[in-house]
Amino acid sequence: MSDEIQIVRFAQTTRQRWRNDGGWTREIARHGDADEWHWRLSLAEVEQDGAFSLFPGIEREIVLLSGAGMAFEFADGERAMLTPESPRLRFDGGRKLHSRLLAGATTDFNLMWSPAHYRTQMWLRPLVGASTLFAAPPQTWVLHMISGTAQLQDADNQQLHTGDTLVLRGGQCRSRQRLEATGSAIVICLEAQD
Repeated sequence: MSDEIQIVRFAQTTRQRWRNDGGWTREIARHGDADEWHWRLSLAEVEQDGAFSLFPGIEREIVLLSGAGMAFEFADGERAMLTPESPRLRFDGGRKLHSRLLAGATTDFNLMWSPAHYRTQMWLRPLVGASTLFAAPPQTWVLHMISGTAQLQDADNQQLHTGDTLVLRGGQCRSRQRLEATGSAIVICLEAQD
């Protein structure tokens, strides 16, 4: 398996309690060190209503994976909902907001990135049969399994299961990952800004 391919197993992630005691985070991957990163992927278990941590200069996108969802009230008066019918929310990480659980705890996928360093796109996709991911040198592609399984043909036929993540980085030349899959996934393209 090449250096451009990283497989992150859900079982290998570390569950860390939030400082405000309102939930848990599992970091999946990041570019940079713990204090200064340009992008970061994580899973959050939200157990209580409360304020979100502020990340000035960072954009965020949250995807609801389980639970009834959350209502968000931003300090500037804007309101938004994260529900199974509307499972994505993108916002400026420097904006103050308060979240309220609609009916019990949620599990959420979090993408955070510095727009000064990266341009991002995200898709929620069903996976049926064969497909191929290509990562050009300035790109990193992410495949996070929401459900089902994926066999990675260019990674010794290893299997991704629910909660596992593939990170495919463009190296000196274009990287490729062929997969045979069934289920659903979050697919992300992170492209470095020169």
